[in-house]
Amino acid sequence: MTLFKTFYGTVAALAITATGALADPAIIFDLGGKFDRSFNEAAFNGAEQWAEETGGSYREIELQSDAQREQAMRRLAEAGANPVVMAGFSQASSLEVVAPDYPDTTFVIIDGVVDAPNVRSVIFSEHEGSYLVGMLAGLASESGTVGFVGGMDIPLISRFGCGYAQGVRAVNPDAVIIQNMTGTTPAAWNDPVRGGELTRAQVAQGADVVFAAAGGTGLGVLQTAEDEGILSIGVDSNQNYLHPGSVLTSMLKRVDVAVYDAFSTPVDEIETGIHVFGLAEEGVGYALDEHNADLITEDMIAQVDAARVAIIAGEISVHNYTEDGMCPVE
Repeated sequence: MTLFKTFYGTVAALAITATGALADPAIIFDLGGKFDRSFNEAAFNGAEQWAEETGGSYREIELQSDAQREQAMRRLAEAGANPVVMAGFSQASSLEVVAPDYPDTTFVIIDGVVDAPNVRSVIFSEHEGSYLVGMLAGLASESGTVGFVGGMDIPLISRFGCGYAQGVRAVNPDAVIIQNMTGTTPAAWNDPVRGGELTRAQVAQGADVVFAAAGGTGLGVLQTAEDEGILSIGVDSNQNYLHPGSVLTSMLKRVDVAVYDAFSTPVDEIETGIHVFGLAEEGVGYALDEHNADLITEDMIAQVDAARVAIIAGEISVHNYTEDGMCPVE
């Protein structure tokens, strides 16, 4: 079953929500919680859509600390949950230890890679989607200076930032691009105050569009952007609705689809191994709706959609930062 053809359209520590049989699927949300309005919430939405459409139930765990990861996986596997979905790259190291101990359980990790026969690794080409929203930022900017606020300083987030910078420069070669990371620990995903501080600092340097790829920290970026009278760009989920008329667009990463598909596919039919989803597979993109329709012109849409087609055709190459740890755009 192809991933993108099947989708239409603080609990106590280690508390498990479960109302169905032992064969229910399960999901472990990463730090930040399932209502972060970004990555985790996208995963939650996919699980909820599956439950609403099928009438099924699933188990869930919201992690409260890094130390709980392995215990959470083991508890779900031993309870008979199958498949078990892990949202977030930070869960990979624990899964490497756990997966061999439960060969009859299928694990699905999103944003991480684990080489085991019973693991499906789902990763996205975030650089491609970020290129498109970078183009929109470059086209919308009046100052010629745009910003990027990342969450945890890791290669994955640098992939967002690098693709974004390439897209900005594609439409404005002289643009100034300011980039800041929030921190070096998982706390960087849930610090909206710091996100706001970084945004104000970028505004002081002339930025009039700021892209947030920082989980819950990004909520502070979006709020501050509205307060400062500039535009923001959301990430993972469609965040346009949070500040209508202020959020230029959102870089969509279809984590919801990945979860929905894992829950919908019979366990013995889930293809394991690495699965990469980019523009061609509709795994990434940008959001256009009633909340930002007045901010994006038909000409902007035409330019970005032409670039999307060219990227899929291989006529535009978007550099993947994680391949060599380098970005061709400063």
